[in-house]
Amino acid sequence: MKKIIKILAIGLLGIVVLFFGACAIMSESLPTGKTGPSADQLAQKMLAAVEHEAWQNTRIAKWTFRKSHHYIWDRGQNRVAVMWKENEVLLTIDDLSKSFVKVKGDVQSGDKATQLIEKAWAYFCNDSFWLIAPHKAYDAGVERSIVSLKKGGEGLLVSYQSGGVTPGDAYLWLLDENGLPYAYKMWVSIIPIGGIKASWTDWQTTATSVKIAHKHKLGPLNVSIDDVEMGNSFEEMGIGDPFGEME
Repeated sequence: MKKIIKILAIGLLGIVVLFFGACAIMSESLPTGKTGPSADQLAQKMLAAVEHEAWQNTRIAKWTFRKSHHYIWDRGQNRVAVMWKENEVLLTIDDLSKSFVKVKGDVQSGDKATQLIEKAWAYFCNDSFWLIAPHKAYDAGVERSIVSLKKGGEGLLVSYQSGGVTPGDAYLWLLDENGLPYAYKMWVSIIPIGGIKASWTDWQTTATSVKIAHKHKLGPLNVSIDDVEMGNSFEEMGIGDPFGEME
């Protein structure tokens, strides 16, 4: 038995060494960009391509992330309903302590509610980024710089110094000739390999004229954005107000 355990331990160590060795080989260093007017000009071109002004004028966004997390985001009231499995969390973004939690229809409180609020907030930060990341180029604490690409052309490096749940992450946007993103490279804390590329494809226009990429490919992983609806009132969108219980 001791011999078997030793063999397994050696095998596990070998897998760990191979994993970190592969990370070191595949990982790209975060590029150094140049801040200033040229970077802002490229950022504005990207914002125009995704109809940022239309997004600014959109009050409600509804979508599903990877067919498992469901959202109704009332930007006017700064609230978001997050639903997964048997859980429903109505987040008050300005003050998470005022959020409302139900599990299987039963209202929750105490530690259980706090845990689900924290989980819902983490889901929302991640999943909303995949929905509207191009629109966040001018968020507070963001630095924009322009990077010369190895194959020619220029990319927009957007670095998040604060905000969300993973400050310090950076994304190098790759844009077509019209400024519409087709991919970005990531340097993020949750992925040990720097420069991993994710595609942004299947762009569709919502009822409020915002352009949304519905499909992303991240290595072998498919990240889908489904059931996207946008509007300026629940009545207009034909859905009920999920936040009525909070009043």
